[in-house]
Amino acid sequence: MKIAITGGKGSVEVSENNFGADFNEALVHQVVTAHRAGGRAGTKRQKNRSDARGGGAKPWRQKGTGRARVGTIRSPIWVGGGRAFAARPRDYTQKVNRKMYRAAMRSIVSELIRQDRMIVVDSIAVEQPKTKELVAKLQELKLDHVLIVVDDYDEKLCLAARNLPWVDVLDLREINPVSLIRYEKILATKAAVEKLEERLS
Repeated sequence: MKIAITGGKGSVEVSENNFGADFNEALVHQVVTAHRAGGRAGTKRQKNRSDARGGGAKPWRQKGTGRARVGTIRSPIWVGGGRAFAARPRDYTQKVNRKMYRAAMRSIVSELIRQDRMIVVDSIAVEQPKTKELVAKLQELKLDHVLIVVDDYDEKLCLAARNLPWVDVLDLREINPVSLIRYEKILATKAAVEKLEERLS
């Protein structure tokens, strides 16, 4: 299949398997959930009755007071006591097989193309790292909420986009399922699409 190049001549030839795949919602959901879970710090920790300071001595004798029996002042039912089911640091990462990840990426990219949300251009380079220069280029293409995907890191482009709240620049090593579905439009260079084709194959 061919994807037309916006604002230029010609098109880029891509595989139907990679850019024309059916949308697998369940798989995309699983991979996106796993990706977001992997970003969690998992460093939360609370004190249970054994961690709470003090409480070693029995507050009053077992029998004869008429009060309920108590062994420690740090019981979870007491004010100042430990937490009943205290949170512990944990690893939230979920395993995603490489095949599943690639299939999800193919599914997302194909759906973006079907919905006309992926725009391919020859180049999106800026001469100076100036925001107004990039804004002018994006206005020309009628884009505002956009992810720019380039084949390799471009410092000038990154600096030009840094101050725009709904514009981000990622190279192919950085793109992931979450970044692709987060933006209304994806603006990709021809070279980036060709490299993405290699990665998804």
